[in-house]
Amino acid sequence: MPRKIISVGTIAASIAMLLGVDGRHAFADDLKKLSGAQIRAKLAGKQFTDEVHWRDVYERDGTFRGYSMGRKSTGKWSIHGDELCLELPAPDDGCFEVTASGRRVVMTPMGNGLVIEGVIEPISDPK
Repeated sequence: MPRKIISVGTIAASIAMLLGVDGRHAFADDLKKLSGAQIRAKLAGKQFTDEVHWRDVYERDGTFRGYSMGRKSTGKWSIHGDELCLELPAPDDGCFEVTASGRRVVMTPMGNGLVIEGVIEPISDPK
């Protein structure tokens, strides 16, 4: 009887399915913590978005514009050490550690709050 050859990828996918591992996090190890200068270079003049529900615009002059489900918020953004800090009405203000891999960015709050994941892209509207 001939042997059936099973690839390592098939085995890994089967194990991940059994364990309930989400494939989106498969490349989480590629994320690198950004320094303050790297955060500024990554965000200034760009928008951070989930490409559907919200987008945050980081103007080069430190102005912040957020759009979420038809609601607009404004404030300021700045870099303090190696953290991105937002000056917005509570509870949306605070500082974040920023990690990235290519266009993908993850912002982890330094206090209470949820981790925010999205992509960086050119600003889609004029000021």
